[in-house]
Amino acid sequence: MTMKHSKGFTVIELIVAIVIVGVTATLLLIQKNNFDAAKRDAERKIAINAMYYNLEEVFFEKNGYYPSTIDSKTLRAMDPALFTDPEGVKLGEQDSDYRYEPTGCDNTKCTGYSLRSTMEKEADYVKTNR
Repeated sequence: MTMKHSKGFTVIELIVAIVIVGVTATLLLIQKNNFDAAKRDAERKIAINAMYYNLEEVFFEKNGYYPSTIDSKTLRAMDPALFTDPEGVKLGEQDSDYRYEPTGCDNTKCTGYSLRSTMEKEADYVKTNR
């Protein structure tokens, strides 16, 4: 007696294959989300660093004080697009990832500041005046 072998997959083999594909797809999606979040965090650091260096090397050098607010008109030496966070919200608007917090202000002239960005994968990124 010879047994006839089927050339198809069994239900169990199909279920195992589907589970493996599902787990792999889930892991890839998680990794992609982590990679995208790290990329957005890097963009936030670039923007905060650009603001910081423009405040220190351009604005303060010229004026001898820090401004009470910053925008593309105050910090003309930097790319205006950097004032908009990765979510599309501009510095100073509600829910922006970026905050400029001046200190020691007399009218519009301030003695210090802190720049802060809310990050996704790490603690807030903060730069303060020298």
